[in-house]
Formats: sequence, C-alpha cells, structure tokens
Amino acid sequence: MFSEQFFDLLLNLDEEWKVERVYVNLKLEEVDIFVSYCGSFAEDPDSLETYQLYDHAPSRRWRHLDTLQFKTFINCSVPRVKCNDGKIKTIRTPWADDYERHTLLFERLAIDILKATKNQTKTAELLRCGFNVINRIVSNSVKRGLDRRPTTFQYHHLSIDEKSFKKGHKYVTVLSEPISGTVVEVSENRDYKAVIEVFAKTANRQMLKGIKTVCMDMWKPYLSATKYLLPNAEIVHDRFHLVKYLNDAVDKVRRREVKHHTVLKNTKYIFLKNPENQTETQRIKFEAISDANYEVSKAWRIKENFRDIFGCKTLSDANSLVMQWISHALRSNINEISKVVEMFKSHLRGVTNAMIESFSNAMAERLNGKIQEIKACGRGYRKFQNFRNAILFFHGGLNLYPLNSW
Repeated sequence: MFSEQFFDLLLNLDEEWKVERVYVNLKLEEVDIFVSYCGSFAEDPDSLETYQLYDHAPSRRWRHLDTLQFKTFINCSVPRVKCNDGKIKTIRTPWADDYERHTLLFERLAIDILKATKNQTKTAELLRCGFNVINRIVSNSVKRGLDRRPTTFQYHHLSIDEKSFKKGHKYVTVLSEPISGTVVEVSENRDYKAVIEVFAKTANRQMLKGIKTVCMDMWKPYLSATKYLLPNAEIVHDRFHLVKYLNDAVDKVRRREVKHHTVLKNTKYIFLKNPENQTETQRIKFEAISDANYEVSKAWRIKENFRDIFGCKTLSDANSLVMQWISHALRSNINEISKVVEMFKSHLRGVTNAMIESFSNAMAERLNGKIQEIKACGRGYRKFQNFRNAILFFHGGLNLYPLNSW
C-alpha cells in the first residue's frame, strides 16, 4: 500500500509541509494525500511578512497528477495568519494557486494535452475531470499569458480578419501579426467599434504611430476605423480575399452560361482549382471547355492573369501591371468580372500593395485555416469569450504555463 514516506518523497514539499497520512479508496480508484503544516510561523501572502499562525481554514481538496491508474488528491487545512492590520489571511500553498481546486502540475499536464488534442472536451475525458475544470484552465492560462506579454513591443505589420463563430451571422475580429503568424487580440463583432477595441487592447497611441502596414479585406468598417486610428499606415488588401472575389465572379459566369451550355454542368471546382491541382480528368475537361471559348473560360484567364501579378518587387511595377490588368479585364465586357474590377479600382492603393512581395500575408492566411480547425474541433462556440480564449490559447504565442510548479 502507498506510504506517507513515498508521497513525501514524490511531492518534495518544503520542510514546513509534511504528509500525515494516505487514504486509498480501491472501489473509486482514488488516492487522498493529507498534508499538514508543521511550522509555527508563516508568511502573509501579500506583504510576505512573517506572522505566528492564527488558525486553520476548513479542509480543501486539490486534484493532482494520477498515481498509477488512481486519481490522486491533496487534502489540507491550510493555516491562516493574523496581520498587523487585523486581517486574517490564508497562506499560500506550494502546490496550487489561490482559489483553484487542482494543483499546478495538474494544470501543466492539462495544457500539454490541450495543445495535443486542441479539444477541451477530449482533454477533460483523458484527464477524467469536468469540462469546466479544463475551460477554467484555458481561461486562466490566456490571462496569465497576456499579462506576461511585453507592453512596449512595437508592431510594424498587422492583419485584420473576420471569423464566424456561431450561426446567425455572428463574427469576431481577429488581429494578427502576419510575419510570425500569431494572434494579437480578438474582439466581438466585425464593426467599427470592434476594430477600435482590438487596437486599444494592443497598443497605446504612440505605438500605433509605428505600425507601417495593415492587411485586411475591403470591409468598410475595417477600412474606416484603420484610417482613423492609423492615418499613416499602408492599407494592404489581402490576396486571399482578392482572389476569392474573382473566383466568385468566375462561378457566377459559369452558372449563367450553364443554362445554355450543358457541357458546363458539374464544372464548378474545375474553375476554382489551381491548374497544378487539377486531376487528369479535370484537366482534359477544362481544356475542352477552354477551346470552346466560353465566357467562363475568359473570366478564368482574367483571374489567373491577376494571380500572376503577385510577387512584384516594386510599387511602380505593381501599379503598372495592375492598371494593364484592369484595362484588359474591362475590355472583356463580362459583367460579373467588371463589377469586381470596378471595386478593385475604388481600392486601388490597397490592391496594388497586395502585389508587392514584402506585403505577402501568407502566414495570416494559414492562421485563418488554423482558427477554423479550432472551431471544428470544438464543434462551434456559443460564447465569444470561450472562442477568444481558444484562439489566443492555441495561436497567441503566449507563455501559458504557471511559473511556480514546485
């Protein structure tokens, strides 16, 4: 049977703490370790001044790391001290943070499993604890990580994107750092106020002046708020959304023409796929359609010509190529394409900036997929705060672990 000396050795607590007894419940497969404080004096948890013990708080129980297949708990009536101001305070224990019902080592293990599973429900099942315990660990870890972030760090390049988090057109605004691919902050909704809020949590007024570029879609509230807060920053419209607008236009042309040309049935994904990703069957069918000179083929070539501009070295080269593309696209007289081109013309500077190699937002696009993975693993999130915590936990680049893990 487990002995007091065995757990004294494993727990490796300070000299003041001692394992008094161990109780094993074979039916429940649980081990309860009872720890007591041996000293006569202890530190005030706030001032760190030493006082004589006053009394003991009611016994508490903390979930600890499992011992073999047995769930293990630490039990203790924690001493209290009476300070000079008359306040009675419970002293700190070396195995847990204040108010928590699990130990620091249990929390570290939970964080490691969360990183591996990316699923709070699955983590709770593996650790044989309640979902609320894991949800609280995520929340506390994110708060701890945000508190540790350096407040003087100067961001130079940022990216703003929206992400849906539940049905009914509910969105969050995600601010990320495109070079490192980490999320900086998340705010609820995708309106003007959301952008103001997400920047206010990220940087003070002086640091906002140091931001050089902001990558985003052509969503008006994002543009308006960014221009107000960062009048000197360059707006860069992200490549993913630019190509998406053109892909949608190509598909609209296909759907219009399929009513008159049955050969275009079931070809949606042929036109959405990049040529290098087409299967042999898709490639043969696409070449046959392309040779027939349908409008959808022309629209597809216009879209591909736009993609070819990505990666320009200078702004002047990008501007020249974009203007040539606009002229050629408008001459096609394809209504669906012309609407997108006119929209691009009204945001010409941001579109041109997207062509420059140094403004690439590839990391931000990959991050968007990772956030979608979080949402899928969690099977959606009903509360904004839980979705925000999950995004920052997995992709905030935060130092999540409790420092004192004895």
